[in-house]
Amino acid sequence: MSYYVGIDIGGTFTDAVLLDDEGVARLLKTPTTLDDPARGVNNALALAEKELGFEEGSLLSQVDYFGLGTTVATNALIERKGVTTGILTTRGFRDTLLLQRGMGHWAGKELHEITRFSRREHPQPVVPRELIAEVTERIDYKGSVVAPLDEASVRASVQRLLDEGVQAIAVVLLWSFRNPAHEQRVAEIVREMAPDVYLSVSSDLAPVLGEYERTATTALNAYLGPHVQRYMNQLQESLQARGMNGTLRILDSGGGVITPERCGETAVSVLTSGPTGGVLASAKLAEQLGTPNVLTTDMGGTSFDVGMILDYEPVVSPRQEVNGYHVLKPAVQVTAIGAGGGSIAQVVDGQLLVGPESAGSVPGPACYMRGGTRPTVTDADVVLGIIDPEYFLGGTFPLDRDAAVQAIREHVADPLGISVEDAAAGIKQIADHKMADLLDTLTVGKGHDPRDFVVYAYGGAGGAHCHGFGHELGVQSVVVPSTATVHSAFGAVMSDLHVAAEFSDPLATPVWEGAAEMLPAARIAENLARLEAQVREQLLDSGAEEDRIHVQRYAEVRFRMQSKSLPVALPAGELTAADMQHLLDSFVKQFEETYGSEAVFTGAGVEIPSVRVQAKGELRKPAISTVISGGSALEVERPATRKVYLPSGWTDADVVRGTGLKPGDLVDGPAIIEHPGTTIFIGEGQQAVIDRLENTVITTKES
Repeated sequence: MSYYVGIDIGGTFTDAVLLDDEGVARLLKTPTTLDDPARGVNNALALAEKELGFEEGSLLSQVDYFGLGTTVATNALIERKGVTTGILTTRGFRDTLLLQRGMGHWAGKELHEITRFSRREHPQPVVPRELIAEVTERIDYKGSVVAPLDEASVRASVQRLLDEGVQAIAVVLLWSFRNPAHEQRVAEIVREMAPDVYLSVSSDLAPVLGEYERTATTALNAYLGPHVQRYMNQLQESLQARGMNGTLRILDSGGGVITPERCGETAVSVLTSGPTGGVLASAKLAEQLGTPNVLTTDMGGTSFDVGMILDYEPVVSPRQEVNGYHVLKPAVQVTAIGAGGGSIAQVVDGQLLVGPESAGSVPGPACYMRGGTRPTVTDADVVLGIIDPEYFLGGTFPLDRDAAVQAIREHVADPLGISVEDAAAGIKQIADHKMADLLDTLTVGKGHDPRDFVVYAYGGAGGAHCHGFGHELGVQSVVVPSTATVHSAFGAVMSDLHVAAEFSDPLATPVWEGAAEMLPAARIAENLARLEAQVREQLLDSGAEEDRIHVQRYAEVRFRMQSKSLPVALPAGELTAADMQHLLDSFVKQFEETYGSEAVFTGAGVEIPSVRVQAKGELRKPAISTVISGGSALEVERPATRKVYLPSGWTDADVVRGTGLKPGDLVDGPAIIEHPGTTIFIGEGQQAVIDRLENTVITTKES
């Protein structure tokens, strides 16, 4: 028997999916060990071995594929654990990274942070000004050499950085994407003088228009690269030491998996690795269920992450904003707010606030009995009767209801002068409203009708709250996947190889009428063909099969002299003026859908700043036939009903064991479906049906 493993290391729990070659998937969950994430991975593997009756340490020898969603790069950036890094740049442009176009004080922040103007500030520089060195050279916007490279100045600057103890160097010269000759020569000199220094070169990493964004991307990659590379080497060595001979792949931000070696070379490509997994798993499920438009919602212990699937494809942005920096690497669009099960509730100036601060897994919610004393959303769910403290994680992780009551009474109920139950209901209601507001912003606010969408609710806490935010939004239905409790890990094990490449060759016409004839279709096709050859080579080197490689081609299009561009798909092969006209028509349609018809400005002409390709190499894996929730106390008898506190007061709700349900079964609300890894609440006026894949589909009952 061969096995396929997917693991996602979250802020509160480490999730795992163990899939065998007969399609049986086992779902496992264990607390994240923040001090040593690898220990949490080993704990998850130990759980799998126990489930299978294997000897300790014997599973990995039978693993053919190991997929991992990781926050190693994100955590290193947030905690500033990158290496001492220097930058080599064109003389006169030393402050590019520090100026940030003035965008750093709001980039990647939540709304509550953006609106607090007095508290906004630029992120701490990953490279201090004294470690940014200049070299004498100049290439203009056409790629012509204005001033030759002064190699003596290069060597002097490199030596100065080495004397300062840098462990990584980013090389970012002006207009190097139009002509990389100077930048590549600088890189050769660095390798000659310091072969052990980690090197990040912008013309290799991100040959794209945008001086600041290209500098930020290259500098961040240099800053994080050695840390990520070391982590990947240690991970591979530890897995191999435990007997794994199979393939290790890392979930990247753009919509697939990459090799550990590639991950070490392009550390910025995994900055949003973790949240991506759930969206990719949802895309696979959407194809099976025939739901082309999906809002993916992942409610874990720390945050509430939302993605979007349109016509069965995850929405991918060619840019991302992470911790105040703009990064020129594609990423599945995931918007997060601090509204997880561990979000802390508090009263400030007589107002009840929930999140964004989280109790995490340690000390965790008060009911976890790990030292936490402040009330959280999970504590509220326990007090309200939605979560049974004796059956959390299938009874393997009992909770303390009295501690939850005490925390809510002390920090919320007494300060507001209300009952503990009303305080708990208020906490839950605020959390649900925050999530519904985010979904509304991402649909109605972007020109979409929520009634055209289905919500997929996953994560450990998603099932307990989806009845609230889904009903308020007015979507067609809410689906809680059978893999909900470990959905991101499911994405890690089921995802395919992914590579993306972009190149800037700015093209523009001052007029709109006749622009299709003016745009050089052959030149655009030539650039795309070169990128396509590049990504195909990378996929083949990563183990992809030629006949299972799929390539999508895009042009970034905008109205001339405007900053907002949109990706527009292009057909394969040679391009004609007719293709250019279709490109322009498609751009206007997308622009109207995104910004409104009033914003269309054809009088400005058109500009194509860059072209991009995304390629996927499908990996051969078994289709899932059966889902088993592992690590559960399946023999524990559960009561038939339980008191649940609703807006109307205490109400009897049916309690159903999820493992006993089969396709076609119907559950009327109010009811609670208890799975070993998660709890699903069906509200008043709602009903749930178990579909053919054992997903729980929640709809509003017809009156």
